[in-house]
Amino acid sequence: MFQGHRGANHPVKGLPTGGRITSMNHGFAVERAGLPDNVRETHVSLFDGSNCGIELTDAPAFSVQYHPEASPGPQDSFYLFEKFVGAMRWGADLVAALALSACATVPAPPARS
Repeated sequence: MFQGHRGANHPVKGLPTGGRITSMNHGFAVERAGLPDNVRETHVSLFDGSNCGIELTDAPAFSVQYHPEASPGPQDSFYLFEKFVGAMRWGADLVAALALSACATVPAPPARS
């Protein structure tokens, strides 16, 4: 990346969600050709076509290459925060389900006589 992406008003296309205007401050990029099979590109810079977001296909993890908390519009990246909270709830539900199933398989302690 020659100059990097710096400042506000950088257009980004969210592949599943459409376009938005973002704020950025970085001088590197993730090369899509080097992404593992379980990583999907989710956002692309409309300035230079570089990668601006990824997500795992086998786990609830994702990342964007811009500052969602500094969006020019008040709701431009709110969906990312909703997605994060949803992943946290999914994880909490999974942990609870695993804990319950583990408790169901643990034998009861022997009775005292």
